[in-house]
Amino acid sequence: MADLKERIARRCAKEFQDGDFINLGIGLPTQVADFIPDDVIVTCHSENGFAGIDLMADASNLDVDIINSGGQYVTAVPRVKYFDTSESFGLVRGGHVKYTVLGAMEVAENGDLANWIVPGKKVAGMGGAMDLCAGADVIITMLHTQKGAHKILKKCTLPLTAEKCVVKIITEMAVMDVREDGIWVVELHPDFTWEELQAATGCELHKDPDMKAYQED
Repeated sequence: MADLKERIARRCAKEFQDGDFINLGIGLPTQVADFIPDDVIVTCHSENGFAGIDLMADASNLDVDIINSGGQYVTAVPRVKYFDTSESFGLVRGGHVKYTVLGAMEVAENGDLANWIVPGKKVAGMGGAMDLCAGADVIITMLHTQKGAHKILKKCTLPLTAEKCVVKIITEMAVMDVREDGIWVVELHPDFTWEELQAATGCELHKDPDMKAYQED
């Protein structure tokens, strides 16, 4: 499973261009920073108060004062900027963050997102997800199913984080664009057939006329 998550993070890192200002959510999205190409200058925002996330930290470069929004130790690029929460969310709510990369429990075919609570289970709260969904285009990175259960659905069954906010879904099986008329598959991983992809999805998928093989290294 770790290899599949790395596959997803590597593929997501290819989405960004020079100058993009992006946010990485907790969990799988935090791995994306490790795979941004060296020749692409992207600034990664963390809502706990800095812009300029670099790689995950290890014993050789760990600074206990530098953590991402998920509480993991990370490193920072030389141009890093630290700020307080009000400035952090001012950047988000002001529309200055181009993309946010989030995980999901469920995504609907119209782009609705449920990623913060399963009814009956205690959680700390939604955090900054609702602000991010309102202020940036949302890219979802997740495993395609949860123990065989569909996560991409015609309609979400869990409480929503935001409506019609998701623009792209990247799983280990495929890369999909969320458009006005549904979910369109633009890349399919060669490990899977179209029939397997559709069977693992809880709504009808559309095959983009220019669909190609999943872009790995």
